[in-house]
Amino acid sequence: MTSAIQHCTVTVRNPEGLHMRPADKLVRTATGFQCQLELERAGQIADCRSILSLLTLGASQGCELILRAQGPDAIEAIQVIRLMFDQQFDESHVEPTA
Repeated sequence: MTSAIQHCTVTVRNPEGLHMRPADKLVRTATGFQCQLELERAGQIADCRSILSLLTLGASQGCELILRAQGPDAIEAIQVIRLMFDQQFDESHVEPTA
């Protein structure tokens, strides 16, 4: 039996977009869930457990992504990851590098 796919739209709020630091946090969080997790931008799909896959999305600030999860803990995963995006991956206090 397969579980239904859960999905929502998330917005990249970080001034520098979905760069290495937030992508690393996302990968570390995604690996804690059993479900399959992916982000989609303009038809391009990225595995949330692959930092390289996430970085290839080229998601800049303001970019909307579709977050999808399928598996036993999909609802929880969606809630946790949506919150990470809403809270800018806890980077709102980080100064941009020159």
